[in-house]
Amino acid sequence: MALPERGTKLDGINLHDPLFATYVVAASLIILKAVAMSWLTVVRMVRAQGGYRSPEDIKKTPLNPAPDPAQLLPNEDVERIRRIQMNDLESLPYFLVAGFLYVLTKPSLLLAQCLLYGYVASRLLHFLAYLTGQIHDIRAMLWTVGSVILVFMTMRTLLVALGA
Repeated sequence: MALPERGTKLDGINLHDPLFATYVVAASLIILKAVAMSWLTVVRMVRAQGGYRSPEDIKKTPLNPAPDPAQLLPNEDVERIRRIQMNDLESLPYFLVAGFLYVLTKPSLLLAQCLLYGYVASRLLHFLAYLTGQIHDIRAMLWTVGSVILVFMTMRTLLVALGA
Protein backbone atom coordinates (compact mmCIF):
# COMPACT_ATOMS: atom_id res chain seq x y z
CA MET A 1 0.00 0.00 0.00
CA ALA A 2 1.47 3.32 -1.04
CA LEU A 3 1.78 6.15 1.44
CA PRO A 4 -0.22 9.32 0.73
CA GLU A 5 1.66 12.06 -1.06
CA ARG A 6 2.35 15.39 0.64
CA GLY A 7 -0.42 17.91 0.19
CA THR A 8 -3.28 15.44 0.44
CA LYS A 9 -6.11 15.93 2.93
CA LEU A 10 -4.13 13.73 5.30
CA ASP A 11 -1.24 16.20 5.29
CA GLY A 12 0.39 16.10 8.71
CA ILE A 13 -1.14 12.76 9.58
CA ASN A 14 1.00 10.52 7.45
CA LEU A 15 4.29 8.76 7.78
CA HIS A 16 6.06 11.37 5.67
CA ASP A 17 5.58 13.85 8.51
CA PRO A 18 8.46 13.37 11.00
CA LEU A 19 6.23 14.45 13.87
CA PHE A 20 3.55 11.87 13.14
CA ALA A 21 6.18 9.23 12.33
CA THR A 22 7.67 9.83 15.79
CA TYR A 23 4.28 9.10 17.35
CA VAL A 24 3.84 5.99 15.20
CA VAL A 25 7.24 4.61 16.23
CA ALA A 26 6.61 5.29 19.94
CA ALA A 27 3.07 3.87 19.80
CA SER A 28 4.25 0.79 17.90
CA LEU A 29 7.00 0.12 20.44
CA ILE A 30 4.58 0.41 23.36
CA ILE A 31 2.04 -1.86 21.66
CA LEU A 32 4.70 -4.47 20.87
CA LYS A 33 5.92 -4.33 24.47
CA ALA A 34 2.38 -4.85 25.77
CA VAL A 35 1.76 -7.77 23.40
CA ALA A 36 5.07 -9.31 24.45
CA MET A 37 3.74 -9.53 28.01
CA SER A 38 1.12 -12.06 26.89
CA TRP A 39 3.83 -14.19 25.34
CA LEU A 40 6.03 -13.85 28.41
CA THR A 41 3.11 -14.96 30.59
CA VAL A 42 2.71 -18.10 28.48
CA VAL A 43 6.46 -18.80 28.58
CA ARG A 44 6.46 -18.51 32.36
CA MET A 45 3.37 -20.74 32.72
CA VAL A 46 4.93 -23.42 30.51
CA ARG A 47 8.24 -23.21 32.36
CA ALA A 48 6.50 -23.44 35.76
CA GLN A 49 3.85 -25.90 34.57
CA GLY A 50 1.52 -23.83 36.69
CA GLY A 51 0.01 -20.47 37.38
CA TYR A 52 -2.97 -21.41 35.26
CA ARG A 53 -6.29 -19.68 35.92
CA SER A 54 -9.04 -21.72 34.32
CA PRO A 55 -10.15 -25.22 35.37
CA GLU A 56 -9.96 -26.44 31.77
CA ASP A 57 -6.23 -25.62 31.82
CA ILE A 58 -5.59 -28.68 33.99
CA LYS A 59 -7.07 -31.17 31.57
CA LYS A 60 -4.67 -33.67 30.07
CA THR A 61 -3.32 -32.43 26.73
CA PRO A 62 -0.06 -32.84 24.80
CA LEU A 63 1.13 -29.59 26.41
CA ASN A 64 0.03 -30.70 29.88
CA PRO A 65 0.55 -34.48 30.03
CA ALA A 66 0.43 -34.64 33.86
CA PRO A 67 -2.31 -32.26 34.99
CA ASP A 68 -2.53 -31.44 38.67
CA PRO A 69 -5.01 -29.20 40.54
CA ALA A 70 -1.98 -27.44 42.07
CA GLN A 71 -1.34 -25.96 38.61
CA LEU A 72 -4.25 -23.59 39.32
CA LEU A 73 -2.48 -22.14 42.35
CA PRO A 74 -0.83 -18.75 41.88
CA ASN A 75 2.78 -18.88 40.73
CA GLU A 76 4.78 -15.75 41.62
CA ASP A 77 6.82 -15.79 38.38
CA VAL A 78 3.63 -15.91 36.32
CA GLU A 79 1.74 -13.46 38.52
CA ARG A 80 4.58 -10.92 38.30
CA ILE A 81 4.20 -10.81 34.51
CA ARG A 82 0.42 -10.58 34.85
CA ARG A 83 0.85 -7.56 37.15
CA ILE A 84 3.19 -5.94 34.64
CA GLN A 85 0.68 -6.61 31.88
CA MET A 86 -2.19 -5.14 33.92
CA ASN A 87 -0.09 -2.06 34.55
CA ASP A 88 0.52 -1.76 30.81
CA LEU A 89 -3.17 -2.17 30.04
CA GLU A 90 -3.98 0.62 32.52
CA SER A 91 -1.58 3.08 30.90
CA LEU A 92 -1.43 2.10 27.21
CA PRO A 93 -4.76 3.62 26.10
CA TYR A 94 -3.94 6.94 27.75
CA PHE A 95 -0.62 7.13 25.97
CA LEU A 96 -2.05 6.22 22.58
CA VAL A 97 -4.77 8.87 22.82
CA ALA A 98 -2.72 11.58 24.55
CA GLY A 99 0.22 11.11 22.18
CA PHE A 100 -1.97 11.26 19.09
CA LEU A 101 -3.81 14.35 20.24
CA TYR A 102 -0.55 15.99 21.29
CA VAL A 103 0.94 15.48 17.84
CA LEU A 104 -2.08 17.29 16.39
CA THR A 105 -0.98 20.42 18.28
CA LYS A 106 2.12 20.54 16.06
CA PRO A 107 4.76 20.78 18.80
CA SER A 108 8.42 21.04 17.91
CA LEU A 109 9.81 17.77 16.63
CA LEU A 110 12.54 17.70 19.29
CA LEU A 111 10.08 18.21 22.14
CA ALA A 112 7.72 15.56 20.74
CA GLN A 113 10.60 13.10 20.38
CA CYS A 114 11.73 13.77 23.96
CA LEU A 115 8.22 13.27 25.31
CA LEU A 116 7.10 10.32 23.21
CA TYR A 117 10.37 8.42 23.35
CA GLY A 118 10.81 9.46 26.99
CA TYR A 119 7.48 7.82 27.76
CA VAL A 120 8.54 4.64 25.96
CA ALA A 121 11.85 4.61 27.84
CA SER A 122 10.10 5.12 31.18
CA ARG A 123 7.75 2.19 30.48
CA LEU A 124 10.59 -0.09 29.38
CA LEU A 125 12.62 0.79 32.46
CA HIS A 126 9.51 0.32 34.62
CA PHE A 127 9.12 -3.15 33.08
CA LEU A 128 12.73 -4.04 33.85
CA ALA A 129 12.40 -2.77 37.41
CA TYR A 130 9.21 -4.78 37.93
CA LEU A 131 10.61 -7.89 36.24
CA THR A 132 13.73 -7.89 38.41
CA GLY A 133 11.83 -7.22 41.64
CA GLN A 134 13.16 -3.74 42.35
CA ILE A 135 11.72 -1.84 45.29
CA HIS A 136 8.47 0.05 44.87
CA ASP A 137 10.23 3.43 45.04
CA ILE A 138 12.15 2.72 41.83
CA ARG A 139 9.03 1.52 39.99
CA ALA A 140 7.07 4.50 41.32
CA MET A 141 9.72 6.95 40.11
CA LEU A 142 9.68 5.42 36.62
CA TRP A 143 5.86 5.37 36.58
CA THR A 144 5.86 9.03 37.67
CA VAL A 145 8.09 10.04 34.76
CA GLY A 146 5.62 8.50 32.30
CA SER A 147 2.65 9.97 34.14
CA VAL A 148 4.12 13.48 34.12
CA ILE A 149 4.75 13.16 30.39
CA LEU A 150 1.11 12.15 29.85
CA VAL A 151 -0.15 15.04 31.97
CA PHE A 152 2.07 17.51 30.10
CA MET A 153 0.96 16.33 26.66
CA THR A 154 -2.69 16.31 27.73
CA MET A 155 -2.57 19.78 29.28
CA ARG A 156 -0.77 21.18 26.23
CA THR A 157 -3.40 19.62 23.97
CA LEU A 158 -6.20 21.02 26.10
CA LEU A 159 -4.69 24.51 26.09
CA VAL A 160 -4.29 24.46 22.31
CA ALA A 161 -7.85 23.19 21.87
CA LEU A 162 -9.13 26.02 24.11
CA GLY A 163 -7.11 28.54 22.13
CA ALA A 164 -5.00 29.50 25.13
